[in-house]
Amino acid sequence: MNSRDGFLPDEVIIQVLARLPVKSLFRAKTVCKLWYKLSSDKYFVQLYNEVATKNSMVLVEVSDSPELKSSLICADNLRGVSELSLDFLKDRVKVRASCNGLLCCSSIPDKGVYYVCNPMTREFRLLPRSRERPVTRFYPDGEATLVGLGCNLSVQKFNVVLAGYHRTFGHRPDGTFICTVFDSETNKWRKFVSFQDDRFTLMNRNQVVFVHGSLHWLTSGCSYILSLDLNCDVWRKISLPDEVIYRAGNRAHLLELDGCLSVIQISEAWMKIWAMKDYESEQWHLEDRVSLRCIRGMVPGIFPISQTREYVFLATYKQVLVYQRKSRVWKEMYSVKNSSPLPLWFSAHAFRTSIFLCN
Repeated sequence: MNSRDGFLPDEVIIQVLARLPVKSLFRAKTVCKLWYKLSSDKYFVQLYNEVATKNSMVLVEVSDSPELKSSLICADNLRGVSELSLDFLKDRVKVRASCNGLLCCSSIPDKGVYYVCNPMTREFRLLPRSRERPVTRFYPDGEATLVGLGCNLSVQKFNVVLAGYHRTFGHRPDGTFICTVFDSETNKWRKFVSFQDDRFTLMNRNQVVFVHGSLHWLTSGCSYILSLDLNCDVWRKISLPDEVIYRAGNRAHLLELDGCLSVIQISEAWMKIWAMKDYESEQWHLEDRVSLRCIRGMVPGIFPISQTREYVFLATYKQVLVYQRKSRVWKEMYSVKNSSPLPLWFSAHAFRTSIFLCN
């Protein structure tokens, strides 16, 4: 790119702009024609999203009561804490899944209504209702057991997955596991049926990870990881590290680390970070071993939410903490000032910014 007298080369400017928050970037579009075109330039969008993947954050929903609209708190290791709003959806919603800068939200007053939005650009898409017949519904409470969002930034495409045990009205559930998948390219849902016998805790359901074109959930009791390949609609069971499965008194949480599946194992004294180095052969590698001695009293109620090579975000009942892996330092990023009806980890999601046009 060209360099003009008295100005930085365009390439340098682009590298700087690629490190701005999305909100600041879109405000900067009014400066000149070059900057205005950047958000639709394929090279810049790819560069921006590559940079953004290295800065994982945490989103938590905070509300004084279940009847009121919640606010979104974003904890960013680089820029601190800020508040986001989903008021542009003009609905009372709950965040169900997060992936590569997009959120999947379900309407609270109107069951079966889902949105996919980019909270930074305030763009959204209202998903068409699934054609699932009303005589069948998700068991036991009408809500999908699993809600997943897979966002492929390289092709600007996303999928939403609703999966769970169904029962016909007036009949007992028979183990039928129905999965509906929304495709943003076709704007349609597809459905397939399988038979599963898997159980998931609330935390397992929240921590869905999208890597290798598949969505992943950790099953209850840390038995294995259940994976759905979005390219061929096939379920797969992935083994955990032996130490995670067979060591009593451990908790395990599923996260992503540099595009790889990762499991964080927590015991009374240690936090161990595992990463899957070979996805096909399911080979795990121990990345780090962290002493929990200095936060010993918080260990029973601490939950890892997101991570990078440099830090790990964790949530407790009222706090969001960050652990700096190089300096081995713990820091409080956010704390609820008033009494909250639900713990922060109950509604915490990994998050990162991206340029993705939802509509």
